[in-house]
Amino acid sequence: MIVEQRIREKLTGALSPVHLEVVNESGQHNVPAGSETHFKVVVVSDAFAGKPRVAQHRMVFRAVDDEMSGGVHALAVHTYTEDGWARAGAGAPESPKCLGGKATESA
Repeated sequence: MIVEQRIREKLTGALSPVHLEVVNESGQHNVPAGSETHFKVVVVSDAFAGKPRVAQHRMVFRAVDDEMSGGVHALAVHTYTEDGWARAGAGAPESPKCLGGKATESA
């Protein structure tokens, strides 16, 4: 929960979101129990207004740069303005199922 909380705090400080979800999806992957390596974030912020999607994602990654270089393996990012969030029905897409990575590769 430590990494998850840091991500939440950093995104809140950097983007002042009106809605924020930080979901630890590590349990859906081939990692030890209790890992904090795979996350999904849903960020709704007016800071994204007028910016293309790639710039919005860069803002998110810039805010959590330390976590990305310090153990977080994957970060699924879903960014919205308030209007975009309303148009999306106040919901982000589900993350795809993990295919197992190294655990399913043949030798």
